[in-house]
Amino acid sequence: MTTPSVAAPEAETGAEASIAGRRAPLILRNRAFGAVWLGQVLTQAAVRMFQVGVSWWIVAYAVHDARGLASGLFMAVCTLPAVALAPVVARAVARFAHRSVLCSAAGLAGGAAAALALWAYGGGLPLATVYAAGLALATCQAFFDPCLTTSVPELVDDADIETATGFELSTQSLAGLGGALLGALAVDRAGVAGLAAGCAAAYLGAALLVASARFRTASSLSAAAATATASTAPDAPPAAAPPRRTLRRILGELPYVRRILVCFAVANLFTTAVFVVIPLYTRSVLQGGGGTVALLEASLGTGALVGAFTGARVPGRPTVAGAYCLGLMALALALPGLIAQRPVVAGSLAVAGWCAGAVSVRFVALFQRLVPAADKPGFFAVMQAVLGASLPVASLVFGTAGDVLSPQTLCLVQGIGLVPAACALALLGSPAADGGRRAQPVGGGR
Repeated sequence: MTTPSVAAPEAETGAEASIAGRRAPLILRNRAFGAVWLGQVLTQAAVRMFQVGVSWWIVAYAVHDARGLASGLFMAVCTLPAVALAPVVARAVARFAHRSVLCSAAGLAGGAAAALALWAYGGGLPLATVYAAGLALATCQAFFDPCLTTSVPELVDDADIETATGFELSTQSLAGLGGALLGALAVDRAGVAGLAAGCAAAYLGAALLVASARFRTASSLSAAAATATASTAPDAPPAAAPPRRTLRRILGELPYVRRILVCFAVANLFTTAVFVVIPLYTRSVLQGGGGTVALLEASLGTGALVGAFTGARVPGRPTVAGAYCLGLMALALALPGLIAQRPVVAGSLAVAGWCAGAVSVRFVALFQRLVPAADKPGFFAVMQAVLGASLPVASLVFGTAGDVLSPQTLCLVQGIGLVPAACALALLGSPAADGGRRAQPVGGGR
């Protein structure tokens, strides 16, 4: 970072330029962040497209008995790496250059998808091979997502962290929207081969985008922090680097954050089951095809996208706002269990998606500021693992139940199950429970 001149006219000119620059969207005025963000859009869209497409392929084409169990098992396989590999991911993100981790993850995923496409074009594709490909893509994504979250301070200034978090979380919504629109439709028109080829192109494009971005190095970040400290307290001795804590101690020393994660892990048992319920509901209740799956998944993704960009405007303390959002989501997920009309189901999923997007922005931004910088690589891996631990369970439980209970009953179970999590979140206190610890800003704070 260049030091501004002490001359008044030049300082005013720099300030005016800074204000003018801030009027543009972050992804336009920060090209490095824009490239990495677009890369994340492509990777998450690819993995979501693959999961939606294969889930529909299993229910509609590949399996005739125990469709719920087969699709639930597939979704469980796709969520295991984020949980099982959390310690490995944390060490890799802390040890290696973040751009290298991101490029490697996207490139390997692209290679796996391309290999599956070639196999599928040859014919005779075993179900186990598709499961293995899903596991490979999910493993690469398990490295990509927490690494990108940890990399945000290397791409943007501290004043832009919340905005960058909103853009970063919006990728899940864009991925849900784009992947949902293309996944089931691609399977109906081009089979698993066409689906895998599209995923391979998206992953390889993401690897190129990330490779073109310029990350600030750890040394430059440390220098910026030292400059900010020297400007406010020139006589203070330099602070020693905080010791790196184990994954268990990170959450042990942040009880407020830990309680929030537990609440959302419980909520995820019921919210993430929607990805298993949608294909079953489409086939059994709505009697639809891939276009109907695309409509419902796109409604969920559109709502989440709007929530990601408007979540920061939801008033109230994060825990209170989150509790209201979970309550509203409970109503939205339960409504299709009572009214089996396509517009009602699509609208309910849009509302549920908005709640999920809004909650994610509020809490990830809160974690960015509460968690010390030295702990962020480990913390975001732990966060992904804690929240992801419920996904395999939800997929298997709701998938197996889908072979016994009607999809409408599963919708009611989802809504009822969210109520205790919403109540527990509303009863949480304030960040003072963590002793007022906050992440130290890089290069100055707000």
